[in-house]
Amino acid sequence: MYHTIRATAYEPDPLHGPWREEMRVLRLGEELHTELTRMNAEAGRDSFRPDRLPVRRLNSLLQAMAPGVIATGRKAGTDGRLPWLYAREVVPPEVLAPVIGTWAAGLNREDDDGEGAELEERLRSDAASDGGDTAAASRAVQLPQWEAESVDFAETVTSAGGTAEPVARLYSLLPEWIAFRLAARPFRTGGTTLHFRVESSGNGTRLVSWPPQRYERGGRTWYYSACLNITVHTVPFAPRFRVHVSTQVRRWATRLEVRPHQLGGTTVLLDAPLPWPGGPDRSHRLMVNALGYDRRSKKLAWRHHSPAPLMPELDIVRNYPQPAELFAHPERWINGAGDVAAGIVYHPSIGPHKVGPGLMPRERSDLDTWVEEGLRPTLTRIPDLTRVTRSNTPSLLPRSGAGNGAGVRDARLALQRRAALARVLNGRPLEVDVFWQSPETRAALLAELPKLIGLPAGERVGPTDDDTWRWRGEGLEIRVRARPAGPLADALPVSRERRRPRAVRMAEAVEGRCRLVADQADPRPEGTGMVIAEIAGKQRFAAVPDADPKHALRIAWARQGQLSQFVNLPDDTDSGLEHRARWTWLDAFRQLGAISPPAHRVGAGIPGDLQYAALWLVRHTRKGPTRCPVRRLVAVRVGAGEGPGAIEGWDAERAEWVPYPKLLLLLARTMEPSEPAVDSGGKPVTEPAATRATDSVERQIRALLFQLRDRPTLLLADAGNLRQCWPGLRNGQLARDMLGFGTGPAQRHTLYGDDLRVLLVRDANAREEVAEWYAHDGKDRVGFAEGVWGTADTESRVFASTASTPHTVAKLPKGLMKLVPTAQGRTAPGKTAWNPGQLEITVLGCLSEKALADSGRGCGRPDRPAEWATLAHQLRYHDDYPPLSRPLPLHLARLAGEYVLPVNGRNEDVSTSSAP
Repeated sequence: MYHTIRATAYEPDPLHGPWREEMRVLRLGEELHTELTRMNAEAGRDSFRPDRLPVRRLNSLLQAMAPGVIATGRKAGTDGRLPWLYAREVVPPEVLAPVIGTWAAGLNREDDDGEGAELEERLRSDAASDGGDTAAASRAVQLPQWEAESVDFAETVTSAGGTAEPVARLYSLLPEWIAFRLAARPFRTGGTTLHFRVESSGNGTRLVSWPPQRYERGGRTWYYSACLNITVHTVPFAPRFRVHVSTQVRRWATRLEVRPHQLGGTTVLLDAPLPWPGGPDRSHRLMVNALGYDRRSKKLAWRHHSPAPLMPELDIVRNYPQPAELFAHPERWINGAGDVAAGIVYHPSIGPHKVGPGLMPRERSDLDTWVEEGLRPTLTRIPDLTRVTRSNTPSLLPRSGAGNGAGVRDARLALQRRAALARVLNGRPLEVDVFWQSPETRAALLAELPKLIGLPAGERVGPTDDDTWRWRGEGLEIRVRARPAGPLADALPVSRERRRPRAVRMAEAVEGRCRLVADQADPRPEGTGMVIAEIAGKQRFAAVPDADPKHALRIAWARQGQLSQFVNLPDDTDSGLEHRARWTWLDAFRQLGAISPPAHRVGAGIPGDLQYAALWLVRHTRKGPTRCPVRRLVAVRVGAGEGPGAIEGWDAERAEWVPYPKLLLLLARTMEPSEPAVDSGGKPVTEPAATRATDSVERQIRALLFQLRDRPTLLLADAGNLRQCWPGLRNGQLARDMLGFGTGPAQRHTLYGDDLRVLLVRDANAREEVAEWYAHDGKDRVGFAEGVWGTADTESRVFASTASTPHTVAKLPKGLMKLVPTAQGRTAPGKTAWNPGQLEITVLGCLSEKALADSGRGCGRPDRPAEWATLAHQLRYHDDYPPLSRPLPLHLARLAGEYVLPVNGRNEDVSTSSAP
């Protein structure tokens, strides 16, 4: 058993002293900003924000083509006085002028009147002018002057709550600086040397090994690279900010098994030499572009501010790939044409890949050691974490041992499920409609149900032509009617009439599918309704946007008072039929509320009558499942109401707690997008929509806390999910045992409940906010470990929760090397590796000594934060599931969000009489 884990995170070394780097800084300047803004306005772009320049493409172009440029500053397109470029040395005007001019010419590509070339000439004239009163100089636009600046790379502001936050520019500047520093050093492993290139992105900076590695299998060559993600983050109450470096395998597509019109968008990295001599950092960057199908021009095109289409104008000597050519021959371009190469980043939607994702601990450890060496002495690794408890799991049924064979455990699990179903059904029968497309799936579902609940084979009831089965026993009655899905599972016929909004056309298709469901619905019996439908996987519908019928069917059945669960066709999934049938029923039981957390094993510090409450914010944009934006707070509580295992959800309209299945149906009501706010005179309020949403969510949370005051409560929230509408959860706003709402000062959390505890969890998410990790024993042995981890500080409020690995990964050797396969592991690149994510747990509010004293309860026993973190960790475990990514109450709140499906149209209530 490992007793220590190591995070791949670094912080400024306080022993190093001041950390300043001499850099060159360039600002757009008022004159050039004004000229570019004028050209942008004449091109008819950004009419909503005429002062905002579309500089993303220009920034990408400069980062790739201007030697010495390290990073671009934020918001330089809105204010010419802000820092725009950071470089190691001055970029000469003869380089800046053509790049800016080429970009300006692309502002209005369809109607280019030569202004970009004219601007370039005016910039060149200014660069060449010696101040004489010439015609060229009189028309010149002043190129901004480079300034020398000493940048403090550890500049920090400490919040009132004790959280160190870097100044804003370091979030983009520091990852770029680190990436170039690491790219200057090769990584040597197993007798092979890997060289890295820098890839800039909106969420940090990446290092990609280039050229790619090769893996021969199945008569083909598969390409892949090592990839390191570098990001800057804060940790609640930490005295220094952190740099996270995560590792992964970057796979490259060499055969696209989709048609051009099915390519929604994919990343392309372009490797090209600088078209002018001299300068540092040569051959250190890969240029980021996006390739996809343009439905207006009906052909493949460069998209999303890609700089690739401007390259031929800057470099007329070399041959650069055209979109159609790259799509047709990706392997040719990844190997290079001349000294230009391009790689299409692989995505599962474009076909299979024989290189598996992920790295195992040994290889991750080796890369981490290389990073640590490259960051000295300015950055140092954060301290290792050690175990804070031996109670890693709750009271689960043992998986092995005397008297606990597989049959005994299965019987006890079945008994638990029957009891949970009997509790939520409360004497009502469970009516299940199975709409199948393949007989194999129908048979598997009917066979798996009695196994899960420990009942004998069902009896067939009704007419001989009616495929209905019934199970009875121990207070349960379940009837399952199986019938072909027919047109219900067909693609959704969304109109292609582009003159009308996409959300409106989607709403029409949803209403059509709802009518089809209503026409086929039988009179609803006196029972709880559930539908299990077999539909094709979403990739089957990828060719036609919005054609996947899943969300429309969920809305349709919810209107009929029925919950819904979906299972894919057998050939649309890699898992076995029995496995899929099992999980389909378990998810159905979860929707019915027939699930509860096992008894914890934390200790006497946890109140016996504790209830759990969890908050989850559903945020759909216009790209959401119904093309309709909405923000909806979902609240779930566990352990109150009818029995210790009861699961309920908050009905905001009726201001009451309702059973979990009823909550799901209420969430699925047809909702329109929020109407703009108006004042008393009927005029639109100019208050930003985000501010209105924040106020609304915070009001709901305060109201919920009032409803939970009657008993000890543990409130669980995902900070990454909720802080957008509850800004008080941002790390810089946090203070121990305080809750902040709105613009006012934070208040004692016990004002919202004498026995309230508040825990925040956070995972890596798409921004790598929580660092990767691996376990080690200090003697060169590395691997995985599960448990709760913390520092030696007994007053610490931040902990790490790590769960066990899946059995498929557990069988792989921890020393498996994929980047440089050994002779004994030639097939290693084909293995799928997976590292359990670290869940960060912050005990924001508990009954500490200070909290008790401030609330006048100084004689009480203070909480131990480690015990509450352990409780949150144990809530990730359940007999029926592998370890969850979040505590069970949060898991239930997040999955309830699947029923938040707003439709552009009239509001239509779900009848309370039809809800279970």
